[in-house]
Amino acid sequence: MRALLITLCLFAAPVHAWDEPARGSQTRSDMLSAIRPHIEWALGAPVQFVVSDLRVSGNVGFASVTAQRPGGGAIDLYATPAYQRGEFDPEMSDGASIQALLQKSGDVWVATHHAIGATDVWYSWDGFCPIWQPVLSEICSN
Repeated sequence: MRALLITLCLFAAPVHAWDEPARGSQTRSDMLSAIRPHIEWALGAPVQFVVSDLRVSGNVGFASVTAQRPGGGAIDLYATPAYQRGEFDPEMSDGASIQALLQKSGDVWVATHHAIGATDVWYSWDGFCPIWQPVLSEICSN
């Protein structure tokens, strides 16, 4: 029995230092609200987010979401302000997928870095690890 317990402890899932803000929580709402103006500037308003991954640890956060129109409507990427300004190429993107790194400043969450339609893991850059390691533990492990 003791050997089984030791084996289970050795192969247990790694413990992460982050939490997922619960649906309906103020933290979740504040984090998504921090991302919204950046995304509406690029994709047009209004947007609604489908959350794939939302992490918070202390004053840092990570979000992986997909933007859609309220009610679940797809966003026509060719009709977006970013496309019209020549800042976004739907042919070279992963659609309306979004990743963002956030920091809490006082009582306010700020989206300090974000990408729309990224086709790589841009947030794996070593320069992000000193600050965002608690929410990017599988990427920033030493």
